[in-house]
Amino acid sequence: MRIAFVNPAMVFDPRDPFTTGVVYLPIGLAYGASAARAAAHDVDVIDVFGLAPRDVSRLGGLVRVGIADAALVESLQHCGAGLVVFYANQLINHDALVGSLRRARAALPGVPIVVAENSQAVTAYQLTKVATEFFDAGADALIGGEMELRLLDVADRLEAGAALDGIDGVSTPGRLVPASASIEDLDLLPVPAWDLLPLESYWSLKYAHGPMTSDRYLPLLTSRGCPFPCRFCVVPATNNRRWRARGAQDVVDEIALFADVLGVAEYHVEDLNPTINDARIRDIASLIIDRGLQVSWKIVAGTKLESMKTLDTVRLMAQSGCSYVSISPESGSADLLKRIGKPFDVGYAREFVAYCARVGIRTQACFVLGFPEETEQDRRLSRRLVRSLAWAGVSEIAVFVIAPVPGSAIYDDFAGQAPSLSSLSFSPAWRQDYRALSRMRLRMYATFLAVKTVRHPLRVARQAGNFARRRFETKMEMVPFRAMAYRRMARSLPK
Repeated sequence: MRIAFVNPAMVFDPRDPFTTGVVYLPIGLAYGASAARAAAHDVDVIDVFGLAPRDVSRLGGLVRVGIADAALVESLQHCGAGLVVFYANQLINHDALVGSLRRARAALPGVPIVVAENSQAVTAYQLTKVATEFFDAGADALIGGEMELRLLDVADRLEAGAALDGIDGVSTPGRLVPASASIEDLDLLPVPAWDLLPLESYWSLKYAHGPMTSDRYLPLLTSRGCPFPCRFCVVPATNNRRWRARGAQDVVDEIALFADVLGVAEYHVEDLNPTINDARIRDIASLIIDRGLQVSWKIVAGTKLESMKTLDTVRLMAQSGCSYVSISPESGSADLLKRIGKPFDVGYAREFVAYCARVGIRTQACFVLGFPEETEQDRRLSRRLVRSLAWAGVSEIAVFVIAPVPGSAIYDDFAGQAPSLSSLSFSPAWRQDYRALSRMRLRMYATFLAVKTVRHPLRVARQAGNFARRRFETKMEMVPFRAMAYRRMARSLPK
């Protein structure tokens, strides 16, 4: 069967270009395409965003970036796909995805169309929670969980003219089936099909999810899932709190392959929680060193601080080329963390970020505001922790205002409040308490910058230089550059 994979348009909010419009190379789609190709299917990838990452149009109050839906439909008709797979990459892209799906359905009445869940990102969503919108737009099925585990079965049944009933994680109109099974041996998966993606378009932007220090990078998934039950996060639902890991040898083989074939020396680890097994991380670092690979790798999507059990592990990571680690305190309030479902060792965090600074690893600490049970005292404690970590040497912070992700435990707490699924961004201006939360966010950033300027003035100067050179060691250096690009794009649109 000829299978066409579609990565949807990217979307940003012109009123808030700092927290919206994060660019992700679609690694889940690349894995799905690779698995389909390995099973002897003919594969096309149509990356709506990647084919035109500077072409903009209006999408309600948002800005859509990528080729027009008419061009997408033309590409789908030209390739003659027997199955179209839309990749639900990010929640904010939802309206753009649904719009493209409607156009494709109208133009390809006899072609099966499915939507595949992005189960390995906190910015995505559980499709069964919003299935009606996709089925109303023309989807024949939704694939939940890991695409590689279910897509080939879907393709084989469609090719044979058989029904899709009984496939774990595959929902059809009137029959919702959450994903329960997961891939146990990740080492058996073929490497992502990056040759099918317009990589040069992504690299030319000079911004990504993680900070870009070199001219080319690739995302890397060394593990899948997360064992923690954080109530604001969709991952407990999309991964059933299961963590599985690739072997160190398999991970380093992939790094070496793409360093050789594509000349990529920078890798952004996009795992939900890559360091759960401390010994495995040490093995990865040791193998990179032993094989003499001159690469940089960055943990850009966050990890559980305490799972890096000793500072000796951090030293080994630095020696192997690790240059960035994102951790997630979430809150400075121990009481609130208990309600969220995520403990955090503040004492070790201070020691960790100070040591990382000494060995050349930049660090990010992520916080969330607006949890349903959060109090003003909880927020003050978060600001106090920002001050403490800034003094200790954390390189940057990121503060997100919680929006209810479909599939998260708190989703029903906000039922009916958001105007659309695409409005569920890190700056949910529709929340009644958004102004107060936004003010606290600004105060937390101001506190961080003030303490860092006093305590680490040379690092502040270095960050300014990195911004000028467009060689970003932190997201705080890169995001303003991205925001300026988005403002230029938005201004180019007719009023």
